[in-house]
Amino acid sequence: DVQLVESGGGSVQAGESLRLSCVAYGFAGSNLYMAWFRQAPGKEREGVAAIDNAGSATYTYAVQGRFTISKDSAKNTLYLQMNGLKPEDTAMYYCAAKTAYSGAVGLMSSRTYPFWGQGTQVTVS
Repeated sequence: DVQLVESGGGSVQAGESLRLSCVAYGFAGSNLYMAWFRQAPGKEREGVAAIDNAGSATYTYAVQGRFTISKDSAKNTLYLQMNGLKPEDTAMYYCAAKTAYSGAVGLMSSRTYPFWGQGTQVTVS
């Protein structure tokens, strides 16, 4: 079965760092597009960062220069290094994956991802 398992969330002070991890189980082949989304209470889910099967990354403007997305294809693991965290980064963070390319805009669109993790909470105070 296909499964995404996130870890690494927690509660930190503003300015500190966290690294999120997401292990993808059950995916065959290397054509895997993955992304991080987040959802704060009362807000819509938004794309944070995405990485395509060639390793090219895309970020939402709010996290550019602070967050880094990376992927270890050998371990089928996605990472999100979050530095300089701000209170507005507080949210549930979700890992998502898909095996079909849906265009550059689709990389950051939650509607194009059929596979989701359970989420990991990040709280910044």
